[in-house]
Amino acid sequence: MKIATYNVNGVNGRLPVLLRWLEEEKPDVVCLQELKAPDEKFPATAINDAGYQAAWHGQKSWNGVAILSRKAKIENVVLGLPGNPDDTHSRYIQAVINDIIIGCLYLPNGNPAPGPKYDYKLRWFERLNTHAQTLINKKSPVLLTGDFNVMPENIDVYKPERWVDDALFRPETRAAFKKLVSQGWTDAIRKLYPEEKIYTFWDYFRNAYGRDAGLRIDHFLLNPTLAKRLINAGVDKKVRGWEKTSDHAPVWITIDE
Repeated sequence: MKIATYNVNGVNGRLPVLLRWLEEEKPDVVCLQELKAPDEKFPATAINDAGYQAAWHGQKSWNGVAILSRKAKIENVVLGLPGNPDDTHSRYIQAVINDIIIGCLYLPNGNPAPGPKYDYKLRWFERLNTHAQTLINKKSPVLLTGDFNVMPENIDVYKPERWVDDALFRPETRAAFKKLVSQGWTDAIRKLYPEEKIYTFWDYFRNAYGRDAGLRIDHFLLNPTLAKRLINAGVDKKVRGWEKTSDHAPVWITIDE
């Protein structure tokens, strides 16, 4: 079973890229972030025609997350991260597919830091950690995936010395991610490739993709039940080089069914 995460950076503007990738790679489950579309503008018909059912949590102009499934039914859909009913950002959706609990998330960027946006990022991280604690010890397989907007270690960023004051790399951000993983989650990419340079995002500026000046900010975290079933993981880097593409590339894992 192949599960992917992809920050599409605008689902309607990048729809040809998304559909091409779905046709070429045929992942079984896909978690999308940064839809940048309200619920009524989500391209459900085009995605259905591509062979996928979908559940989504949209928002006009910003944010937005979705889960797609090629074969299995999407069940028990939950919209929004628990812990703050006044938070109107569409950044979390959870569902069950093939008995796997899947949390798809788009963690706040937080820049400029310090400042109100960074404070919101850290508060959101605290809520995520609290929710993750309720999931980690379930006997059911669980995964949390998406754009975490954090580079956990120096190996996860091109020229880390340039990022020391950025919200994605500040010590508080990395500490929050480390606290999350220490609950017992497995970082799938680092489990299989502990010392390799692997990026999932390349800025549009300064020929970042051509120079491979990237960041690893899209992650898969697996609870112990699911981690035992991990077979492979990777990044579809070529997609970042397509015309009118997102600044992220799709990331994927395969698990034993």
